[in-house]
Amino acid sequence: MDDVSPRLRGSGGVAGDARGGALRESDGGASRERGGLRFAAHLSALTGWRRYLAAAAFGGLATLALPPAFAVPVLLLAFPGLLWLLDGAATRRSAFFTGWWFGFGHFLLGLYWISFALLTDIARFWWMMPFAAAGLPALLAVFVGLATLALHVLSRRFRLGGLSRVLAFAMLWTVAEYLRGHVLTGFPWNLIGYSWVGFLPVLQSVAVIGTYGLGLLTVAVAATPALFGDPAESRRRAAGSVAAGLLLVAAIGIAGWVRLSQNDRSVVPGVVVRIVQPNIAQTLKWDPAERARNFERLLEMTAEGPASGGPAPTHVVWPETAVPFFLERDAAARLAIGSVTPPGGSVITGAPRVRTGPDGTNRFWNSLHAVDGSGAVVATYDKFHLVPFGEYMPLRGILPVASIAAGSTDFSAGLGPETIDVAGLPAFSPLICYEVIFPAAVKDPGRRPEWLLNVTNDAWYGISAGPHQHFAIAQARAVEEGLPMVRAANTGISGVVDGYGRISAYLELGSRGVVDAALPKALGNTPYGRIGDWILVVLLMSFGLSTTIARQTP
Repeated sequence: MDDVSPRLRGSGGVAGDARGGALRESDGGASRERGGLRFAAHLSALTGWRRYLAAAAFGGLATLALPPAFAVPVLLLAFPGLLWLLDGAATRRSAFFTGWWFGFGHFLLGLYWISFALLTDIARFWWMMPFAAAGLPALLAVFVGLATLALHVLSRRFRLGGLSRVLAFAMLWTVAEYLRGHVLTGFPWNLIGYSWVGFLPVLQSVAVIGTYGLGLLTVAVAATPALFGDPAESRRRAAGSVAAGLLLVAAIGIAGWVRLSQNDRSVVPGVVVRIVQPNIAQTLKWDPAERARNFERLLEMTAEGPASGGPAPTHVVWPETAVPFFLERDAAARLAIGSVTPPGGSVITGAPRVRTGPDGTNRFWNSLHAVDGSGAVVATYDKFHLVPFGEYMPLRGILPVASIAAGSTDFSAGLGPETIDVAGLPAFSPLICYEVIFPAAVKDPGRRPEWLLNVTNDAWYGISAGPHQHFAIAQARAVEEGLPMVRAANTGISGVVDGYGRISAYLELGSRGVVDAALPKALGNTPYGRIGDWILVVLLMSFGLSTTIARQTP
């Protein structure tokens, strides 16, 4: 059995010595029992399935800090719990699987809604349900397992303990998140930094350090209560470390509050954007018998008068693949859209696009078109960051399985982030569906846009946490870049967010309707918008130096 270990371990998982062999400490002659030590000792003594079940439970608990719950204080138990379990991991294998089970519980609860996409055609994809529900969490959990394995190795090699181990853990967790966001096209969903989307003053910090950087600080602060379970740490030092961490969060919040207190709510003169949320069920969206009716619904909602006697919309945004046919090849459909387009404006809509090559084969793109009042397509953008297994099938020649959205033919990828010009609008960067989830990859680095446009179809995931998480991620992108975000989703959540992350227009999940909103002005370019994740390198180097100093401090 690989979990054989002392009942209580001292710093960094190294077996406790005379200082750590008891559950009492002497402080001014008084002997006091420390509850933190008892709980830590109990967790470190767990073996086998009990250890892994506890790790999965702590991982699931950490998910509650993320949208839509935003219960950030649970991290003060979840991460210390993981570290205390790692105290009892006697081998590298045990350290890896303790972290893996934490990650599995974390992603299983946080991403349960992904399997809902298969329900739209359960007759074809029923056999994939276990892989979608548990396979992706199992894969993503590998990154957490590698982080805890690295912590185990480094703790023993460099005798990391106390605060130095906490800082090292925060660094390794963040590196694992960064790798998760980039390896194999990346999936940076539910980064720990998104826990603060519900607390806008703290979220303002991502304009400087990005979501990865905020996650690094969050994990470091949240893990400091683990010091109460370290017999080599006095209660006073442990309390001081926790207090320092909480003061850091408070300072970040105060700085963010000052930034928000500027109350800059400037809007682009003469621009009113109408967002159309048709709320079409995914099972009906591509039904040939329903396509014409769905298209008519979009036209009717676009032609509605201004709400509450406000100004008439100048431009209209429809969701991803709102037009479920090849718009460029359908002149009648373009003329119908042109007939409801505001004078001098445009309708911006998602639609598939096709091109036939010289050899007679077709290529398909998940695209966005801008259509003017004459029915002409005046701008086109092709999605570049495609969803594996959804819009293309990796290793299609080996895996005889159709992708869920694209079927037997994969979508092609576009050229990358672009800045688009449409008459009457400031230049914008279009983002289709989950392209919005990638930090530092939402705009053309050579030409900064004035706003971000995210069109999506989250109907695949029904009434679940997924669309709430997706909208929260879009809010974080707006703050990182200092750019307003306009978001149109088929079934929601749609809305307008300014460069501070404040919501000025909102359509509830599962509702049908339109909302007319002024377009917020862009803020000045943020530090993160200028240098991206290079700031993370600086933060990690700073944490590495702090870890070294903490390790050498008696």
